[in-house]
Amino acid sequence: MIDFIFAVGHSQHWHSLNINQNRNHYSFLATLGSRVVTILQENFGAGVYYNPYVKVDDMFIKYGVVSIDMICKDLLNWETLYVAGRMHKPVKILKDDPRVRLAQQVNLASALRTALLLLPKDFTEEQLYLTIYSLSYKGDFRTYFGENPNKIKNAVSRQMESFNLLYGGLIQGLPMVDFVANGKLQQDDSPKARAHMIQKLPKTLKYKVQEEHRMVLAGKGIQWPSDDMDACKSIINSGNHIEYIDTSLKEIIFRPTLSQSIKGILTAGLFKSTKYTASKIGKWIRRPE
Repeated sequence: MIDFIFAVGHSQHWHSLNINQNRNHYSFLATLGSRVVTILQENFGAGVYYNPYVKVDDMFIKYGVVSIDMICKDLLNWETLYVAGRMHKPVKILKDDPRVRLAQQVNLASALRTALLLLPKDFTEEQLYLTIYSLSYKGDFRTYFGENPNKIKNAVSRQMESFNLLYGGLIQGLPMVDFVANGKLQQDDSPKARAHMIQKLPKTLKYKVQEEHRMVLAGKGIQWPSDDMDACKSIINSGNHIEYIDTSLKEIIFRPTLSQSIKGILTAGLFKSTKYTASKIGKWIRRPE
């Protein structure tokens, strides 16, 4: 299926019109009205309502509906990383929106900084893009069931040029990273440079990383630094920042992806849910050893 995301200004109004025009796209929930559909969309899971297995001409598509407010919050703050994580990768923008465009640039810069914090001083472009691609898979239970274990590597290798177009300008704009030669890069891995990147992490990720370190300091009887930069330097100097980031990403991602998948059983309906699950099981059975 081709996967679409529709970011809409007013979810209930959009669903009301769409139910009238395309009732067969929805499960039994449509009989309860657009208000119930919108409540389910915005208050459960990651704020996205999916209609899968929709036939358009000779192809099947899956489309998710999300409010512009919700998608911008996720792009800026990484509240769930459900949509923001998808937009770390090359996507086709069918209709531009100024708010989403600006928030997406922040999202891409955040993904780049987070990946750099997880990488050593010397690395390759492929390693960078593999790291960025994998950010939104940390804590996603679906990666352990029904997914090709080589999915990330295959996707990145096929889209290297697109990743370069997406991140090339951002990389050149960061003073702590330089292209060396032959697809190799080098970054300033000094505590000061890394502390600055910690300080600029998205709101939700930064808070969770700091909470991880705060608990470690509390266990040692050490007081939390009052200055934000001092706190970020303390995180880097602990030598545990990679572990903190991994744990924090898993915490951000796990619950929304799980609840979104459970919600999908209701929004897709029993038949479509069974069909989708069967396709995942088939992929898992046919996975390479």
